[in-house]
Amino acid sequence: MIVPLLIRNAAWAIVWDDAAVRHAFGRDLDILLRDGRVAQIGPHDPSSPPEPDAEVVDGRGLLVMPGLVNIHTHPTTEPGYRGVREDHGVPEQGMSGLFERSQAFRLDEAGREAAMRLAYAELMSSGVTSVVDLSAPFPRWLTVMAESGLRSWAGPGYAAARWGMSAPQTVTWMWNREDAHRQFEAAKLVMREAEDHPSGRLSSVVFPAQIDTVEEEMLREGVAYAAETGRPFTTHIAQAVVEVQEMIRRHGVTPIQWAASIGMLTPRTILGHAIFVDEHPSIRWHTARDVGLMAEHGASVAHCPSPFSRYGEHLRSFGSYRARGVRIGFGTDVAPHNLIEEMRTALILARNAERDLAAATTEGVFHAATVGGAEALGRNDLGRLQVGAAADVVLVDLHHPLMAPPRDPLRSLIYHAADRAVRRVVVGGETIWADGRPTRLDVAEAAGILADSQARMLREACGRDYRGRDGDEIAPLSLSMLS
Repeated sequence: MIVPLLIRNAAWAIVWDDAAVRHAFGRDLDILLRDGRVAQIGPHDPSSPPEPDAEVVDGRGLLVMPGLVNIHTHPTTEPGYRGVREDHGVPEQGMSGLFERSQAFRLDEAGREAAMRLAYAELMSSGVTSVVDLSAPFPRWLTVMAESGLRSWAGPGYAAARWGMSAPQTVTWMWNREDAHRQFEAAKLVMREAEDHPSGRLSSVVFPAQIDTVEEEMLREGVAYAAETGRPFTTHIAQAVVEVQEMIRRHGVTPIQWAASIGMLTPRTILGHAIFVDEHPSIRWHTARDVGLMAEHGASVAHCPSPFSRYGEHLRSFGSYRARGVRIGFGTDVAPHNLIEEMRTALILARNAERDLAAATTEGVFHAATVGGAEALGRNDLGRLQVGAAADVVLVDLHHPLMAPPRDPLRSLIYHAADRAVRRVVVGGETIWADGRPTRLDVAEAAGILADSQARMLREACGRDYRGRDGDEIAPLSLSMLS
């Protein structure tokens, strides 16, 4: 049984204003979490009797805000690329290193579980309470997911093709259509297993891995299956110049336009990245329809600024997409899995793209990281602090030096303190992160296991890389070693 939690006299809170349909600041509030929901929010009354059986938290030094919703992550692989992918890219492929890494690097199962444990701890530390985990399933995947206490959407990936390279300027698609059907059926079983989990915190999302690695018939089947079962649907799309060029070669239109033509763009669809649209400077296709199509069909974009900004690309731009009616949420496609830092990166990139301070706002990115993600998942009880909503909240330490002075605590959090000021994270009324560590998730041995697994991955890359290189050749260290 989860003990009720009463936050008394919270100095600041970010509450949902139903009438204005936006977040708003509140001051000096009492907030009660009971039975997994927000039970009360009201002005602090020092004469009110204590709530029976509740844990009472002194809120005078706290900002209370809704938990963040992360709609695109790869926790079972990305921590294994720490120290590897930050500077890695292939100039002949629009500077992206995606295809080269995917061919050469593979973590073993022990490394993937260790990576997942570290990534989930990192997600909590930055105030994430809901996460979409897009991974290739392994036996303990759902077990670790449930152990974490996060509200998780399992996205077991499936595909009919994998990428290969024979030269820097050449990407090939190696097809195995029969295996794709097997993967899809296996994914259905995993999705049902997640939803039947006794924790009640696991859900699922239909996830054909990439628009270019799954054929039309199976994409249509995935959309139909998501609609029949009431699940969200997601895929990677418009994530690389190479992909866009290949889809235009196959179909004569951009990936977004082709997706619209086969019924993939729906209000339950989450488009992973959707950066390289027809009017993007790196594409410059002769149409300017992609952004309008996403808005017209009500699809959401999972915006993950970090991986693209590292090699000189970004969505053009966050503010422009929103102004044109595109629904946007945030994800952490790479390590670090820090959603607060992604908000800050999105703000800076949008303003630089447009050369306009108003191209993105603090309120706008926070809305996307909370309500935007929740709406993409069809969960209007998440991402907002209001009576009746899920008791998923984050307590931020206003006394942290990087939050001082707390004249505008949301700006202080996003621009300055980020995860360093997150004191406590609560999901369904249960504390899953406190005092700098997870309360339920065991991460004691994960770092060592991942280091060993990464070392094997780098050594064994020579057996997969098209040039026979090991990982140290593909992604050299940032500094040379003393001789």
